[in-house]
Amino acid sequence: MVKFAAIDFETANEKRNSACSIGVVMMNDTEILDESYSLINPLAPFRSRNVYIHGITEEQVEEAPTFAELWPTLSTYLEDTILIAHNASFDMSVLRQSLYKYDMPCPNYMSLCTVKISQLLWPELENHKLHTVANYHDIPLNHHHAMDDARASARIFLAALAEQRIGTTEEFLERWLNSKRAKTARKQKAKTTKLYF
Repeated sequence: MVKFAAIDFETANEKRNSACSIGVVMMNDTEILDESYSLINPLAPFRSRNVYIHGITEEQVEEAPTFAELWPTLSTYLEDTILIAHNASFDMSVLRQSLYKYDMPCPNYMSLCTVKISQLLWPELENHKLHTVANYHDIPLNHHHAMDDARASARIFLAALAEQRIGTTEEFLERWLNSKRAKTARKQKAKTTKLYF
């Protein structure tokens, strides 16, 4: 059975290597199996804008583990899983940059974005922000709390799997990955195409 981990980070400032909290939701293709949440000491300054968004302060993380200290435990959750996130490019970037910060290798995780999936499956929504999609599916949400955001992403993904109704989970993933590959190929072609006037 395919394993998934929905993840969400909050950051202390504008830098992607300043993670100050993480929520992880372990799941298969039908249900949530386990959850984990931790504050993270980013060893970096907190910006007032970020604190306003998520409510985490520098004082609250003083005794929290650093990302390097948390990683051995976190990596066991993420091993052999497909990562799910709402706006996955952000969360995957935070994961990569946090590992680079401590000179740790970054595994090559497969990731899926519930923003993109929601845009494909529910195009009628006014937007595809997390709170909008969560509200559409009656999913409770304390937005910008990493645990709540990860849990909402997990439930949105389960709703997508239930609604697509065509084939197995593996076939759903293959269709999604093929669409990602096609989009990447188009971007690469656009970059290499030169126009002469």
